Amino acid sequence: MNGNASTTVALILAGGRGSRLSPLTDARPKPAVPLAGNYRLIDVALSNLTHSGLRDVWIVEQYRPGLLNRHLAGGRPWDLDGTRSGLRILPPGEGDTEDGFAEGNGHALFQQLEAVEEFGADTLVVLSADHLYQLDLRPVLAQHAELGSDLTVVTTEIAENPSRYGVVTTRGGRVTTYDYKPDDPDGHVVATEVFVFDVAALRRACDALLPAGSDGAELGDYGETLLPHLVREGTVHEYRLEGYWRDLGTIDAYFRAHMELIEGGGIDLHRRDWPLLTNLHESAPARVAPDAEINNSLVCPGADIAGRVDHSLIGPGVRVERGATVRRCVLLGDVTVPAGAHLESVIADHGATIPTGRTGQTKPGPGNITVLVPGGTTDEGDALTP
Repeated sequence: MNGNASTTVALILAGGRGSRLSPLTDARPKPAVPLAGNYRLIDVALSNLTHSGLRDVWIVEQYRPGLLNRHLAGGRPWDLDGTRSGLRILPPGEGDTEDGFAEGNGHALFQQLEAVEEFGADTLVVLSADHLYQLDLRPVLAQHAELGSDLTVVTTEIAENPSRYGVVTTRGGRVTTYDYKPDDPDGHVVATEVFVFDVAALRRACDALLPAGSDGAELGDYGETLLPHLVREGTVHEYRLEGYWRDLGTIDAYFRAHMELIEGGGIDLHRRDWPLLTNLHESAPARVAPDAEINNSLVCPGADIAGRVDHSLIGPGVRVERGATVRRCVLLGDVTVPAGAHLESVIADHGATIPTGRTGQTKPGPGNITVLVPGGTTDEGDALTP
């Protein structure tokens, strides 16, 4: 138990299989999906927490935890490998199937609540691991304490259809409704999946919603149970995130976020005071042949480019041969684009085989993203309606 007068624990829910990001998640957990070549999705949450000075960071795992744990390296890349504080990996983590897993993020949260209470935490920050944003949590926590909130919901206003998010309405900063994935949303203000709970209020909410002796499975997804209950019965405020925020939970959203990074409209990967931290692996410098052509692209260490690259991400270990063309693509790493290949609107996973000839759509847009993975190809995408 931590003896501080006020103790905050950050809980990253990293157990999801991420079926909407398939096939990128067929062989890895969603938080371990590569981001911008050098990073993993979970690096976003971990970096925000580290830069915000939060030292007690717990991660709930389920699907294929071994792959994620190798990347986490005990928390060392984020200076979370302390003796008395730092990274803590939490169960369940039961192999490669979903048998015995939590029945939703509300259930997963309840499974860890007793441990949070025994640790002595009075404030719990809950984050997902599939969003792209930069957020200093210190003013969020300060507002939460100052207002005496049972729950603080970090919100943002989006231009796209909000019906696949938790939609929030407010009055004077106080949350008046929380509507989870509504068919007819009331506005475009949504939850960013960053929540700050008062631990005692969270326990009261669980006790009110669950029968005696329950294991918490009835809580399902907290957007359908805990959050609406706290809005009705407690004191819930919003903290508005004004900067960039993008959900990365679908193939189309993932592709679009990379295009925005290339165009300079996403987060600033070169921000010196808020770098995206990761478990870096040694790579040789990128090599660009004298007759190669690269336009408006991000090129990672270890790449070798002799062909033409336009508006693309070239990950570590990617080789673009002379006579190959790559346009509006996300090549995550360790692939060879052979001479004569023409890729457009393609995501290529590590180790995918790139065929010669034309691959991908000349008309980019929702659902027109080709994904190449080792052993197969999919053209699936989901519609992101503006």
